[in-house]
Amino acid sequence: MAHPPLHHAESSARKYGGTPSDYQAVHDWFDASKEHLAIFTHRALRHHTQGIFEAERVFGLSLTNGGAGGREIPIRWIGEQHVREDCQGRIPSLADWLGRIQPEPGWPTGRSTGKRMSPSAIRARNGWPRWLGGARRSSASRTGWRRGGDHDAQRSQVLRLQHRTSA
Repeated sequence: MAHPPLHHAESSARKYGGTPSDYQAVHDWFDASKEHLAIFTHRALRHHTQGIFEAERVFGLSLTNGGAGGREIPIRWIGEQHVREDCQGRIPSLADWLGRIQPEPGWPTGRSTGKRMSPSAIRARNGWPRWLGGARRSSASRTGWRRGGDHDAQRSQVLRLQHRTSA
């Protein structure tokens, strides 16, 4: 079971001295992604080596706890403790997390198919709404309309208007 940040802060206080409130902000930062995804995969965002170094950039290299004498504790130690408690004693790398992402069919993978696709074909493949991929002013021709999903309907409407005005 995942430990709430309070349990991590209590663990830090037992290990390094001071009170849980001395460490709470660091542990809250590591678990902030739980606000959006409350399952174990939220850890992919900060529970790794790069996340520990990012914590140093956010909180500084160390903090001074409120224990007797105000001991200086490296943020890296606190981050490593948090990650080990959540990741079964390991500190994974960012590559460990990202390397396990399995793309769904249709997701862009960065591999070229070798075929050139027209912008309208790309919009159709990506399921873009018609209003987003419809006819737009072309930057190359200030007076013309670029072909889009509504091109034929627009042309028909223009022809009907021309016919009405000529009659």
